[in-house]
Amino acid sequence: MSASNNVILRTLGRGVAFLTRSSARLLTGARSIWYGSKPSTEQRIYFANHNSHIDFILLWASLPRFMRQNTRPIAASDYWLKDGLRRFLIQDTFNGVTINRNREGQSDPLQPVKDALTNGFSIIFFPEGTRNLEDDVDLLEFRSGLFYLKEAFPDVELVPVWITNLRRVMPKGALIPIPLLSTVTFGAPLERKEGMPKAEYLQYAASELLKLKEGQQ
Repeated sequence: MSASNNVILRTLGRGVAFLTRSSARLLTGARSIWYGSKPSTEQRIYFANHNSHIDFILLWASLPRFMRQNTRPIAASDYWLKDGLRRFLIQDTFNGVTINRNREGQSDPLQPVKDALTNGFSIIFFPEGTRNLEDDVDLLEFRSGLFYLKEAFPDVELVPVWITNLRRVMPKGALIPIPLLSTVTFGAPLERKEGMPKAEYLQYAASELLKLKEGQQ
């Protein structure tokens, strides 16, 4: 692709990002609560519950502008690279990082995420690894990725984010979001817990995330 075409796509992507951000907040009535942390340019891993394909959009749209430009959502390549429109949205609109959820050979599926962090970006990450479509389950078991990122980047803050009502905002099979009040709650950065075994650390991270949900009840 020529340099001029890249410029056109980036410009178009910025325009679509503005419309998407405005639409997300309008359709969902979203409000942001910073509980235990404040908006900052500090490099962070924002990890959240995962109920819908649009939840990363709502979280991203909830960030102040000065943070959005340096925060990249992590998304599944099997969904977001399926066609040209999705590819344009994730790559040119949101500057997202796509990963293969299934390990192939000796490749590290987290390598694109590690590259983004190495380059100084903050990320939006979903440690459940897939959407939680169970009405009676608050969180699916966390996969190992969050732990390995914490180990590889010990100086990057891990901030839990609870997104409410997204399952109802974008129910399975829906083509457009259903207007409904949603809340994005940002918690305090996790403690480092040096030396804590992987399983225990993931349980700790999940419990800190669930505390944000309980605080809204």
